[in-house]
Amino acid sequence: MRRLAFLAVALLATACASAQKAGQAGKDKTGSAASTGGTAPPAAPGETLTTFDLDHDGKPDLWTYSAKDDKGEPVVRRKEKDLNGDARTDIWEFYLPDGALSRLVYDMDFDGKPDVSLFYEKDQLVRKEYGFGFDGLPHAFNHYEKGKLVRKERDTSGDRRIDVWEYWENGEIDRIGTDVDGDGQVDRWETRRGGSAAEGAPAAGQPAPPQK
Repeated sequence: MRRLAFLAVALLATACASAQKAGQAGKDKTGSAASTGGTAPPAAPGETLTTFDLDHDGKPDLWTYSAKDDKGEPVVRRKEKDLNGDARTDIWEFYLPDGALSRLVYDMDFDGKPDVSLFYEKDQLVRKEYGFGFDGLPHAFNHYEKGKLVRKERDTSGDRRIDVWEYWENGEIDRIGTDVDGDGQVDRWETRRGGSAAEGAPAAGQPAPPQK
């Protein structure tokens, strides 16, 4: 009886191993992480996945996904990079159909979650999002105009609503708005002009930006 049970377990293990190999072989045909040796996702329909081993350690650390444009020329749509050799993506790059960079995402602490995201429009930085925390969500936002910082927004309570706004001019803080009661509107302004600070009610014509 024990011998029969042992043979049954052995046969089951062999069958599972064969099924796993067959499944991996099927994924290899689509260009998944099984074929690249890492955790990069498979190429989407119409995309071509190309892998690179930049540090020559025998393992891929750069994955590029390209698709053909209207003229039939290949254009890179996104890239993923592994910086520390753990076979996990640490940098994501996203490109528009015309080849322009649209977004950069960084995993700074190598935990598999994005920490900093940079957004671009017409090759200019327009927004930064910071998500240092355990939930993987952004809690601080920097906004730029013509490459210059104009506003910072922060969620200090963790309720996914902005409660602190900083307005910047010429590289310095001009004023700070704070939401005290959690309704998404500025309740108190602190003005910092000429090195001085003053607090008061919201100034006329200076409401907080609408919540996204």
